[in-house]
Amino acid sequence: MEASLGEIPFGIDFHPSKELVAVSLITGDLHLYTYNTDNSSLQRCLDCRAHAESCRTVRFINGGQAVATGSKDCSILATDVETGSVIARLENAHENAINSLINLTESTVASGDDEGCIKVWDTRQRSCSGSFNAHEDYVSDMSFVPDSMKLITTSGDGTLSVCNLRTYKIQTRSEFSEDELTSVVVMKNGRKVICGSQGGTLLLYSWGFFKDCSDRFVDLSPNSVEAMLKLDEDRLITGTENGLISLVGILPNRIIQPIAEHSEYPVEGLAFSHDRRFLGSISHDQMLKLWDLNDILQSSENTVKGQDASSDSDSDGMDVDDNPRSTKGTKTKNANKGAGFSGSNNFFADI
Repeated sequence: MEASLGEIPFGIDFHPSKELVAVSLITGDLHLYTYNTDNSSLQRCLDCRAHAESCRTVRFINGGQAVATGSKDCSILATDVETGSVIARLENAHENAINSLINLTESTVASGDDEGCIKVWDTRQRSCSGSFNAHEDYVSDMSFVPDSMKLITTSGDGTLSVCNLRTYKIQTRSEFSEDELTSVVVMKNGRKVICGSQGGTLLLYSWGFFKDCSDRFVDLSPNSVEAMLKLDEDRLITGTENGLISLVGILPNRIIQPIAEHSEYPVEGLAFSHDRRFLGSISHDQMLKLWDLNDILQSSENTVKGQDASSDSDSDGMDVDDNPRSTKGTKTKNANKGAGFSGSNNFFADI
């Protein structure tokens, strides 16, 4: 299934229970599409101008009742999924352009901006409950670990940060990487954190030992790993700047098989449907594509199963640091500065 978006997309997310997918565009528009699994069709059901500038990220929130978007104009918008009406808008959610959003719990979300600031929003208390100055460049991706209430974040400054959501302190930060870190997933039952990079290398960190990576996987280089999804504890899906979508095994590290070629342009985002039957991808070719995962999973389900856990032989020493060293990457993301922070505590008042 595929649909022409008409503009370059930046963000993609699936509804948590319905056949509905959201896409955010460079124009500031938000599109919602319904997809029919019987006749393999995509139909646009909502097209609204969400922001004055580019809409970089999108997430369904509140159990799918609303969709949140973050923008270069520093605002966050909550839109009603059924009616398309604006539920709430925070004009100055961050001081700088917003680059990423993530759901944490049923009532909390986090947002990250172009200068490394991360804010946590509590929809039940209707307020901003805390913030982190986690990085010195744009927040590229975030992954939530509910068991330990940690938020793992990556940045264009080449660092990985571990944010403690109980204390609202940065627990540790990695040493500077030569490349921008573009994406992050947690695998191996929480024992491994995998980071994608601009140079195409996957950096593997052992949980609790974040100062330096314990392993590197270079088979995807030199193509930047623009997006990653965790399929299971042993496999992930990558989208790279050459337009390829690949199934990758972790420990042992290898490219298991290509899944698809979206286009010759970079894969901008990946997402799973609520039942994981479909993989959604967006790219600079201005197309939204949905790939049926059933055949892919059936053909590869035995490839990694049965691997002994002893293949992970790291023996790093504990080096969690409560006073992380600030670093600055040599590469920065070009973005206009936003307005000053104000009025953030009332964003969710109407949700």
